[in-house]
Amino acid sequence: MGADRFSTTARLKAIGQEAQARVYRAAGRRPVRRNKLTGRAALLALVLCALVVALAYPMRTYVSQRSDIADQRREAQRAAERVRQLREEKARWQDPAYVRAQAREHLHYVMPGETGYQIAGAPPAAADTAGGDSAKDAAGRRPWYDNLWDGVDRADATASPGR
Repeated sequence: MGADRFSTTARLKAIGQEAQARVYRAAGRRPVRRNKLTGRAALLALVLCALVVALAYPMRTYVSQRSDIADQRREAQRAAERVRQLREEKARWQDPAYVRAQAREHLHYVMPGETGYQIAGAPPAAADTAGGDSAKDAAGRRPWYDNLWDGVDRADATASPGR
């Protein structure tokens, strides 16, 4: 009985496909084949999507941590270079000739028996910004609109002392 039912089902399916083909031939179109998505394929697709979602965050964290590690290594290299420079500078300061040269240059020390000279007055660059005749000369060399805005700024400064 089971074999008879199967054969009837198979025959009906074949008759249906033949009828469908005749209808499409008469209409001038090709029959549309439907993709069959089996339960196993759907389950496989679902599992793959779940794996992608589950691994996305750990992969992002992994890439971020690798980037942080690379940044830390670069920072350690910079620190090692700075330590090397400071050790070289420390070694230079151990040399008495270097200490003497620095004292002469920065502190204006002189050796016994030498005569030190110091020039009184401001350097020429500082004289232009100081008050007096040099400020007038500097104002004469500037464009008129700079002088105008300087006057406005000075007037504003005296009008509002809270600024």
